[in-house]
Amino acid sequence: MNLPNKITVARLFLTVVIVALLCIPFSYFGFNFPKYDVNGVTVQLNYIIAGVIFIVASLTDYVDGYLARKNNMVTNLGKMLDAIADKVLVNPVLIILAANQFIPVIIPVIYVTRDIVVDAIKMQAATKGKVQAAIKSGKYKTACMMFGICLVFFYNIPFEFINIRVDLGLLYIACILSVVSAVEYYMINKELIFADEK
Repeated sequence: MNLPNKITVARLFLTVVIVALLCIPFSYFGFNFPKYDVNGVTVQLNYIIAGVIFIVASLTDYVDGYLARKNNMVTNLGKMLDAIADKVLVNPVLIILAANQFIPVIIPVIYVTRDIVVDAIKMQAATKGKVQAAIKSGKYKTACMMFGICLVFFYNIPFEFINIRVDLGLLYIACILSVVSAVEYYMINKELIFADEK
């Protein structure tokens, strides 16, 4: 396994740590993460730690791709692991944040459904020999989602001090872009999708 793939696997491990920090009922074991008051905003330490880890994990997504392209280490295994790691990093986090009432449940519903639809389109295109490259709206969607999740982890600070929900705004924009990109993927590949029906 080459270095970029090892970095991708590390992203999967970091995701497990994030999920554990947010899901394990530590109080059952006699431990509670401390809470702090930051200018009137109550901040819980496990979310801050998870946020820092999420940032590191997000950066590895750039690093592994950069190293793979620079050193000619792009492999089919790497492509598969990278696609899995991206979804495993974002989707469970969105579901957990919605379950803990940090974000509206409609956000993970839209985002996860979009991923399923786009993956199905890509798989159908692949059976016809076409590899669908990422499109701009998809890249913008990912950027908005990552920044939005980071802000949620950090309780929307500093914007929370002026009562502006930048975190939710970015997540809603990401959802809109996710729908737009899904439609674009469909329009680009619709001839291939229905090729067997002709």
